[in-house]
Amino acid sequence: MLNNIGLPGLLLIAIVVLVLFGRGKISSLMGEVGKGITAFKKGVDDGKKELEDTDVASARDVTPPDHGDRVPNNPEVTTETEPNDKV
Repeated sequence: MLNNIGLPGLLLIAIVVLVLFGRGKISSLMGEVGKGITAFKKGVDDGKKELEDTDVASARDVTPPDHGDRVPNNPEVTTETEPNDKV
């Protein structure tokens, strides 16, 4: 049904909308639509910038500092054995 709407049908719909709502209401509505589109684009740009900032933050060097005086994780345990006096 909507596939058969041509240029004359669209013009008729535009005239009916203009008569029903008036020129002032339509212009204010289009202004609000324009503001909404602008706000949407700004939000998309802010989102892209935020993603780029997090990429830069995650790319920084996070290796731990080298502490030479720390005890190793697996120190070798040495025990002194007493000589066996039993003969």
